[in-house]
Amino acid sequence: MQSIGKFTDDFRHQGMRKKLIENLREKGITDDAVLAAMNTIPRHFFLDMAFEKIAYEDKAFPIAADQTISQPYTVAYQTQLLQIKKGDRVLEIGTGSIYQTTILAEMGAQMIFTIERQKKLFDLQKNYVFKGKFLNIKFFYGDGFEGLPTYGPFDKILITAAAPFIPPKLVEQLKVGGYMVLPVDEGDNQRMLRITKKTDGSVLHEQFEEFSFVPMLTGKNA
Repeated sequence: MQSIGKFTDDFRHQGMRKKLIENLREKGITDDAVLAAMNTIPRHFFLDMAFEKIAYEDKAFPIAADQTISQPYTVAYQTQLLQIKKGDRVLEIGTGSIYQTTILAEMGAQMIFTIERQKKLFDLQKNYVFKGKFLNIKFFYGDGFEGLPTYGPFDKILITAAAPFIPPKLVEQLKVGGYMVLPVDEGDNQRMLRITKKTDGSVLHEQFEEFSFVPMLTGKNA
């Protein structure tokens, strides 16, 4: 059992998390590193206490600013496509609850630069439960379409909201050979894409399953 601040991760939570991981395997998640990270990080730490008993159901839940913490399957699916390696510099668009960010950190990414456009959500990083453990996460309040050109190029870029198109400025900030994983298209469902940047600056597209995300919007929301 571990306790951090007001949070406790006991044998009951760990048992529920183990069942969730088994469920993700049954749904086709095969990356052991992804599953190990999700089995290590307590998801209920990132939710309102009212959701504690159902935190390990494979569902999205509401968080502040009318946003959501993604369904665990979605987190696992995107992270598996990203193929995180130790030493990767990762740009994440849409910090949200910080859960996905924490999974990337637990997997050994060297640095994670994460952008949130919702001021209410950005301010939550001040109380980030793992702030003392994951010193390799840098939080930014800004427009995800702009990225962070000063800190690039990045080995991997992850977008956790429904993009209406592939943001060209993010492609510019991706290293040659690097991956960008994002859901694209407007409407109720989006196609998951993995973009690989080629040496001539063009990109290779791979299409995967359909998901449903909140929209990726321009600008900042105070």
